[in-house]
Amino acid sequence: MTAEQDIASVAGQLAALTRTVEEMAGELKDVRERAQNDRERTDAQQERIDHAARELADVSERLQAAATALRESI
Repeated sequence: MTAEQDIASVAGQLAALTRTVEEMAGELKDVRERAQNDRERTDAQQERIDHAARELADVSERLQAAATALRESI
């Protein structure tokens, strides 16, 4: 193999490697975006769960107060 052929071979390999790295960078970007979207959905779900838990605690307190008032009235 001549020096020119070696250089051409290495240049071809570098070009292929560059394409592979660019593809991997694109895939990594997609994964990051999906992970961010998943975090946002999870955060929104957690907010809804927290809100529901607060409402449930409030209802529980009112039920306890009503039960206490009912017991005292009997």
